[in-house]
Amino acid sequence: MVRSHSGKLLPFFVIVVAVLVLATSGRADDRDRGAVKLLEVIPATSCPTCAHDTLAIFDISWVDAASRRYYLADRTNNAVDVVDTRTNTYLKQIQKGTFKGFTGSNNTSGPNGVVVSGHWLFVTDAPSKVWSIDLRTDTVADVIQTDPVSQNRTDELAYDPIDGVILAVNNADSPPFATLIKVNKQTGKFIPPTQRITFGFATNGAEQPVWNSRTGKFYVSIPEVNGPGDGSGPNGAVAVVTLDGSVSLLPIDRCQPAGLTVGPDHQLLLGCSETFDASGNHWDPASPTPNPTPKQVILNIKNGHTTDVFGVGGSDEVWFNPGDGRYYTASRNNPQGPVLGVIDAEELTLVQVVPTVAPPKGSAHSVAADPNNNHVIVPLPANNRINDCAFGCFGIYGVPREND
Repeated sequence: MVRSHSGKLLPFFVIVVAVLVLATSGRADDRDRGAVKLLEVIPATSCPTCAHDTLAIFDISWVDAASRRYYLADRTNNAVDVVDTRTNTYLKQIQKGTFKGFTGSNNTSGPNGVVVSGHWLFVTDAPSKVWSIDLRTDTVADVIQTDPVSQNRTDELAYDPIDGVILAVNNADSPPFATLIKVNKQTGKFIPPTQRITFGFATNGAEQPVWNSRTGKFYVSIPEVNGPGDGSGPNGAVAVVTLDGSVSLLPIDRCQPAGLTVGPDHQLLLGCSETFDASGNHWDPASPTPNPTPKQVILNIKNGHTTDVFGVGGSDEVWFNPGDGRYYTASRNNPQGPVLGVIDAEELTLVQVVPTVAPPKGSAHSVAADPNNNHVIVPLPANNRINDCAFGCFGIYGVPREND
């Protein structure tokens, strides 16, 4: 209940709230910008309803900052794994057995991409499927196929919560294509017809899409543009897709982008899966040379200017955390093996690389962060390098604080 003297405290309260809002929406304080370390491990066996499961093969992950939940496309268990990021507790698996699972080929496996908006979870799968799941009951609201005959997976996806539109990418079809799918935001059901967008210029698939609320457009990583088709082309692009299906390209030199995330100040961070030098020579972690070196690229979508961030590469998923103003990259191909890359979004510089793991059955290529506590979640396949990770685990990374 509000007391009669509360009016005297109101200006002070407003000032405190304003300071807190500024602190959480802008650059974090110094205690959240120190050295990132492995803070905690959540074993795959700690799930109360799936204690005998292992975690070995997985794809993309997502943090819903509002509900403090982390979601992982888990191919080992044909499910979507859920972790409480407030308490770092492995809660459950959603729709276990519904998805395709790992078939031996990425092209035909699933689940793949996950995105959450409100109480709707959208998941891509094989063959060429997109699922809508109601998180209030963990039941399927709808499913749609982006291609009626393709046996390949629908890979990654992005969601426009304002217009209720999904952009789902089929990366393994030739040529690759994306599908605009309208969603009923009240029922979670898909509204036909869908619109297919073919990337005829993409000669090595199509990767991560993102939705940018500032521009009202989708952006898609295109690893290779008009190249030889064998993955050796040095130039990629970001495809800009409008809601009416029109496409334009922002060229990217000497980088095949895979991961993509929206940062501050009109930035996109591109996680380069492969990098090249000015002569088109490919950087190979098996025989590394000083030039070229692995890198990431920050693209200004307003003017097309790019900034190379050297020192980390071979990335799949990348993530911007507004809580600490840093990008995080799940990067596989580096001289020291798989790492978690940490990039300052204001200085546009590499801050740190934190080694992860690369056992025979998988690698750490997925990453997402909770901006409320600046914890970064990296799923780690079963390994004997990290304690409590013999059956797979979720690594919680961050800057150590007292309550950690």
